[in-house]
Amino acid sequence: MTETVLKKSLKTYLRLLVSAPVALFTVCAGAPLLMASAAHADFRVCNGTQNLVGVAIGYRAKEGWMTEGWWQVPASTCATLIEGELQSRYYYLYAEDAARGGRWTGNVNMCVAENEFKIAGVNDCFARGYQRMGFKEYDTGRQGSWMVQLSDTPGTQEGQN
Repeated sequence: MTETVLKKSLKTYLRLLVSAPVALFTVCAGAPLLMASAAHADFRVCNGTQNLVGVAIGYRAKEGWMTEGWWQVPASTCATLIEGELQSRYYYLYAEDAARGGRWTGNVNMCVAENEFKIAGVNDCFARGYQRMGFKEYDTGRQGSWMVQLSDTPGTQEGQN
């Protein structure tokens, strides 16, 4: 009786062993699809400095120009400013080093506030009670995601996808 059970178990084992590569291939073949749906696009800023950095972003929305801030990005970390597929080609960034007062700026003027903000429009900043700062333009080329690396070295904070 033990021999019969052993033969049945061996046959079952062999059937599983033969069908296992097919099952494994099916799981592996589907993995890229699972991984593709799990990945998500966004606009991220990484702080390559040794200090806390405050970041603001500007972009064109359906309602018009918008600026938002402040994201506090600790040293050697990243923050997601916009989650999901990017809807615009151009994004604008302004950042300040909280400890040393250094700034990452550009020549596109937009409005910011001293505390957390979301501001519609980029004109008449002072008249509306805001400050005006120069934001740097990033051309994402319509990529779905983008990352900007802030560093202490000038000229190395270029974006990449």
